[in-house]
Amino acid sequence: MKQFNWEGVMPAITTQFDAQGNLDLNAFKNNLAHQLKAGVHGIILGGTLGEASTLTIEEKQQLLAVTLDEVQEKIPVIMNIAEQATSEAVRLAQQAEADGADGLMLLPPMRYKATDEETIAYFSEVAQATQLPIMIYNNPVDYKIEVTLDMFASLEKHKNITAVKESTRDVTNVTRMINRFGDRFKILCGVDTLAMETLLMGAHGWVAGLVDAFPEETVAIYTYCKANEIEKARAVFRWFLPLLELDISPQLVQNIKLCELATALGTGHVRPPRLPLKGAELERVQQIIKKGLEQRPKNLDYRKYA
Repeated sequence: MKQFNWEGVMPAITTQFDAQGNLDLNAFKNNLAHQLKAGVHGIILGGTLGEASTLTIEEKQQLLAVTLDEVQEKIPVIMNIAEQATSEAVRLAQQAEADGADGLMLLPPMRYKATDEETIAYFSEVAQATQLPIMIYNNPVDYKIEVTLDMFASLEKHKNITAVKESTRDVTNVTRMINRFGDRFKILCGVDTLAMETLLMGAHGWVAGLVDAFPEETVAIYTYCKANEIEKARAVFRWFLPLLELDISPQLVQNIKLCELATALGTGHVRPPRLPLKGAELERVQQIIKKGLEQRPKNLDYRKYA
């Protein structure tokens, strides 16, 4: 089994497209380069922000190959698995392992509200089919399936299920996990607006969204929290919150891609069925971005704590 620490800032990186909807690999590499320069600790491909539901299997493989080539083993590269059929999830997990991924982020079955037993069986079959470390994505708000503490207890026997992306929206769940399992499962915050609180309660990392447009500020918050520089972290987080709230929206992809466009880290294009924002909503988001850029923190010194 591959070994790495599920900790630090791990961008759920966006997929860049041109105006015709084709992959824009140069724009993708530009964003990735800025993530690496800022000091992120891992890259997660093919998540919701990566518009995975619109990508072909071949495109996902291409993005993985490009990312591995750019990263050069400096940090882990994690592939997201979000499928309707258990057999397809198993196949894609094995394909990701064969293609060189370092780990997997695994969602419950898509489109079907599986029972606890069915969800455990789904996770178990994937875990048994690969040697890669697995992070379970626990997001009952968006995906309608909660992975409870009892379910995690049933999954403990799978040694390669080693982390959870905690997106229940309940910060106290971090303490419940630690109280019950100690350090058996690494905990990564999956909700941008709760990141600082989650980190201070003992989470090991942050699967981040707005990092795609603001990599340095995101890594700064994580680093300051871990260095116990709470006032520094709080100052950056207070500035960041209006932007972070763009992540907790059904249009999070459009929102974050507008942020990337404003910071020269993306093309701004989305793939249908997503459509560009327009009218009052576009104006609202652009005003948030404009104000954020005007008040953007300067001279962040987080690297001295890393």
